[in-house]
Amino acid sequence: MKNEKIRNIAIIAHVDHGKTSLVNEMLKQGNVFRENQVVEDRVMDSNALERERGITIFSKNASCMYNDVKINVVDTPGHADFGGEVERVLKMVDGVLLVVDAYEGPMPQTRFVLEKALSLKLKVIVVVNKIDKPDARVKEVIDEVLELFLELDADEEQLNSPFVFASARRGIASTNESELGENFNPLFETIINHIPAPEGESEQPLKLLISSAEHNDYVGKLAVGKIERGSLKVGQNVSVVNFHEQDKKVKSKIVSLFVFEGLKRIPVESASMGEIVCVAGLENVTIGDTICDENNIEPIEFVKIAEPSVEMTFMVNDSPFAGKEGKFVTSRHLRDRLYKEAVKDLSLRVEDGETADAFKVRGRGEMHLSILIENMRRDGFEFQVSMPKVLFKQEDGQKLEPIDKLYLDVPEDCVGTVMNKMGVRKGELLQMTPHANRMKMEFLIPSRGLFGFKSEFLTDTKGEGIINSLFECYAPYKGEIQRRDFGSLIAHEEGEAIVYGLFNAQERGELLIGAGVPVYAGMVVGINPKGDDIVVNVCKKKHLSNCRASGSDDALRLTPPRLMSLEDAIEFLGDDEYLEVTPKSIRIRKIILDHNMRLREKGKMLRGEI
Repeated sequence: MKNEKIRNIAIIAHVDHGKTSLVNEMLKQGNVFRENQVVEDRVMDSNALERERGITIFSKNASCMYNDVKINVVDTPGHADFGGEVERVLKMVDGVLLVVDAYEGPMPQTRFVLEKALSLKLKVIVVVNKIDKPDARVKEVIDEVLELFLELDADEEQLNSPFVFASARRGIASTNESELGENFNPLFETIINHIPAPEGESEQPLKLLISSAEHNDYVGKLAVGKIERGSLKVGQNVSVVNFHEQDKKVKSKIVSLFVFEGLKRIPVESASMGEIVCVAGLENVTIGDTICDENNIEPIEFVKIAEPSVEMTFMVNDSPFAGKEGKFVTSRHLRDRLYKEAVKDLSLRVEDGETADAFKVRGRGEMHLSILIENMRRDGFEFQVSMPKVLFKQEDGQKLEPIDKLYLDVPEDCVGTVMNKMGVRKGELLQMTPHANRMKMEFLIPSRGLFGFKSEFLTDTKGEGIINSLFECYAPYKGEIQRRDFGSLIAHEEGEAIVYGLFNAQERGELLIGAGVPVYAGMVVGINPKGDDIVVNVCKKKHLSNCRASGSDDALRLTPPRLMSLEDAIEFLGDDEYLEVTPKSIRIRKIILDHNMRLREKGKMLRGEI
């Protein structure tokens, strides 16, 4: 039996190809907003970090109406680090809109998400977006998309997927590549005609697979999923069970039931097969669980989420400034928050560390973990983190490491510099393609070789380079890679940075702090380009005397310090450094704060005693 009044679709694409703008316009033309309502740009990016960075981080649900058919839309992230968000929601939909930029064509994440959709036998509609760009190359992009389908072993039906040509910002779409269209009606028609209606047995016992979960302070745990079979009512007694632990079933009761209308969750008394619903009242439910009829336990197998590849250690802050700026500072607070995060983010793994105050956190990449750190500091947490490390594997006595496929698009005059950097980082060139005074390059490179590379790359290409990477495979260990070729300037004593002390310190390298900033012994205050760590006294004051000489009291000129973002600071970290994170500050520090102790430890390492 089919529910013809519903279509469930996910919007998937590479980062910045226009997914959220497309959903924005679908909601506008699907009569979700009043005619005179002011609608902000990218309304689906509701998280503060998403709006600041201009990227989607979390998958979100919405719906719109077209010709009495309800279209449930799931907006997904495009960045590779948040691929787990895409993987888990694909079990909730019957088809996908694959959005491709009319100039850039298929990109790394396009391949990744399309491969997942094809493996689940989902129907695909290809939306070539930004066709009104002056440098759009629609015909070539169509060919590139079809080549990608062939590479991913698409079947004949998937190869015949319809193409829609759109400009999401202008709200126009057409099924003809040479026409611009007037509105989104051609897109809506294609969705209704090509994406199948949800199919299942509405009279049979309930089966609901949970694809998303979050915590609400008022109603407790909220779980989102699609009703695969039967129907659901408020007050109904159900059993929650996981496919891999079928002996552990938990009896529960549906307290509240919501469906998505526009951007809102609307409470309802019941919902039928095919509908995407939000359920409240099930405290122990997690992503991948199945809500079944209490007398008919039949769990559904959940999609396997790709494993994390990067690890960082989160610790209680033990610096001299500990506890001054944060609201949540204890190991209990830190542990509770990290384990809660791992429940709603399937790509994240958390486990207790070697001490009671440390926790190992594994994620998909530096950005994945930096977003977690940023969210935690905004919520009032104070802690410190170690340098990110890749996760190695052992197979048949051989050490394996994660390898990424790196896609670079650089101006032609920067190719030599970039190739040199790739050589140092053990990058292996796969292909080079010239295109309009630019060069597109593909490399296979160890994941650890990309740590700290992005900022260098943007400097080398004068901000014009485009960089994308995607996990490719595990391969034999490639040997040592020099992580950085510079050292740190380290504060000598606790106090406040003084202009006189900073002026003397800046002769040694680039400063990371300005005057008036509190510092402590062992805190990193600058960069030494020569490679060694140097201790400097930035708190040093000028000794006053009653002798004066011409020019001796001229104003001291300080070079403006380099202010680091959270990502920059994580990239900067060395083996012997921690990043102290508080709601107000980000400080880089040495693990051993005392200078003499550091020298002793270094001596032991050189003698091979450690």
